[in-house]
Amino acid sequence: MGMRSRQRVPSRPLGGERPKASLPGRTGRSWRRGLGDGTSCRACPEWRAACAGASCRGCGALSAMEHSGPGEAPGADAAGPDPQLAVTMGFTGFGKKARTFDLEAMFEQTRRTAVERSRKTLEAREKEEEMNREKELRKQIEDVEPRPSSSSAVREHSKPSPRDTSSSGSEDSSDSSSSDDDDDELIGPPLPPKTVGEPVNTVDEDILGPLPPPLGEEGEDDDDDELEDEGEEENPVQRIPDSHEITLKHGTKTVSALGLDPSGARLVTGGYDYDVKFWDFAGMDASFKAFRSLQPCECHQIKSLQYSNTGDMILVVSGSSQAKVIDRDGFEVMECIKGDQYIVDMANTKGHTAMLHTGSWHPKIKGEFMTCSNDATVRLWEVENPKKQKSVFKPRTMQGKKVIPTTCTYSRDGNLVAAACQNGSIQIWDRNLTVHPKFHYKQAHDPGTDTSCVAFSYDGNVLASRGGDDTLKLWDVRQFNKPLFSASDLPTLFPMTDCCFSPDDKLIVTGTSVQRGCGNGKLVFFERRTFQRVYEIDITDASVVRCLWHPKLNQIMVGTGNGLAKVYYDPNKSQRGAKLCVVKTQRKAKQAETLTQDYIITPHALPMFREPRQRSTRKQLEKDRLDPLKSHKPEPPVAGPGRGGRVGTHGGTLSSYIVKNIALDKTDDSNPREAILRHAKAAEDNPYWVSPAYSKTQPKTMFAQVESDDEESKNEPEWKKRKI
Repeated sequence: MGMRSRQRVPSRPLGGERPKASLPGRTGRSWRRGLGDGTSCRACPEWRAACAGASCRGCGALSAMEHSGPGEAPGADAAGPDPQLAVTMGFTGFGKKARTFDLEAMFEQTRRTAVERSRKTLEAREKEEEMNREKELRKQIEDVEPRPSSSSAVREHSKPSPRDTSSSGSEDSSDSSSSDDDDDELIGPPLPPKTVGEPVNTVDEDILGPLPPPLGEEGEDDDDDELEDEGEEENPVQRIPDSHEITLKHGTKTVSALGLDPSGARLVTGGYDYDVKFWDFAGMDASFKAFRSLQPCECHQIKSLQYSNTGDMILVVSGSSQAKVIDRDGFEVMECIKGDQYIVDMANTKGHTAMLHTGSWHPKIKGEFMTCSNDATVRLWEVENPKKQKSVFKPRTMQGKKVIPTTCTYSRDGNLVAAACQNGSIQIWDRNLTVHPKFHYKQAHDPGTDTSCVAFSYDGNVLASRGGDDTLKLWDVRQFNKPLFSASDLPTLFPMTDCCFSPDDKLIVTGTSVQRGCGNGKLVFFERRTFQRVYEIDITDASVVRCLWHPKLNQIMVGTGNGLAKVYYDPNKSQRGAKLCVVKTQRKAKQAETLTQDYIITPHALPMFREPRQRSTRKQLEKDRLDPLKSHKPEPPVAGPGRGGRVGTHGGTLSSYIVKNIALDKTDDSNPREAILRHAKAAEDNPYWVSPAYSKTQPKTMFAQVESDDEESKNEPEWKKRKI
């Protein structure tokens, strides 16, 4: 009998579930489970069993996508139902097909979305610029309040209209309805919506990233950017926040120091009145009162105040020879040591020996700062080591003589140390090389004048110097052989007049001084590229001493010569700072309540029961003045000798009491001869001192004979006798 081959019937998977239709491939090239030991490969010429999860033993295929039948591409559908599947499993197909994606349509839709978004952005920008131009023109013509923020216009423009919303909603609903019909047959994520009636463009597969906009739109965008840049360059005044101001009353003397922490939350001011005051913008109300005032250097004028780069410490430089570091609340952290003033070489002393001028924190290294002094040195310090400086720079003239530095500062990266001296020179050292300066310009300003400030730009390539010769000069650090620009007619009367750069590095700000009662000081703005005077702010009846432009707040702080500190800001361009305190109303003072006794008026009562009528305080005082007893002034105590029947008091004051005790009357009316003769009998009966000494030589007492005055006068010579 011939052996009859038995055909193996595949069983379901081990989990008991049918194969899902979402698996790639069709029935003719899919994996099928065998009976017991593994799976069978349909594409191989002969059936071979393979372990579950392993590759086919016949062809080595790892997945159904790799395993396709002869003449079929991976992922392509079969031409018709599979007869083998109908014989084996009793049905011809799974009833659902896998979702296919049109990548070209997806890329095209993405491109169209990006173009539409760019178009809306450009329209919003054009509308915003048009509104800004109109409001600026209205401001210049009518001289009205500053223009409102344009963010609301952008927000309104970007908000879709109800018509657009309804149309988009209808399109979405139509797409969703069509997609719901296809969900019964299709599996997988929905296809992106296709634009009806628009041709589908092919996209190069090698291009990565978002598609560029059309040439026309790109050109328009570039033109708008150029116009916007030209508008900003033509109107640098628009970047100055000066529409509003608040005034902080520091005292009555010059505000010679200003400091603002990096976050812009606290302002500290110092002046010639030795006071340092702390101002908290978030904690102040409309009264603008400082929350703390102290005198860290006792009777020395405050010359410089600066917050560290972390904002937790403040460097205080005064007229003494010792700088101090205090924390945010005013408590002392360290004090620099004073050097030995009898040592000739200042590099061998541990600290400054003369009055300080200014100081500055390192912009990168925490805890390092710099000071300059009248001892002709610039010293670097560390907060952790107050007993000795870290390094010493000694400015010298071209002849090698000492010269006093009047101001000093770090570069933006902290690698350079710049100092301006009294001989008019500016010297710049490498921070790690303290001997010879890296740059030295000997005639930067007039000799004999105090250069009050040197400041680096934010890019670190330009240095601005404010001289005591009423000039402001701009220098290129890379070519430090001559000034780039120079501006004159900027009078200054204070040795700490400031200059600074704007946050965008396009403007330079400094102040001018005037004699008291001779006009107004000015805050002058220069354009860095052309060095033209583009704007001025008048300070009423005061000189501008200190100025500070904070980059985060976009607000300008000014210290004046009449004891006031002003803060200039713009509600549309500035952030926080003064905007936080101007909106808070001033707290009302609490009124003390007093209880008064009720007064009952009875006009028809008997006089004995009638209460006296209440009088006002003024009338009561007038009545008491008419009373001779109440208006009698007591007689003052008698000073000196008594008079008018009153005996003068003695010992009423400390001096009279001391004199009275010292000059006591201790007169003795006793007879000294009788006092001595009282002891004559005791001395005769019991001799002790005199008699025993003469007992052998003179046992018998012998006294001298007494001669009368008449006999003496007779024996005197004639020239000694008294003439009558």
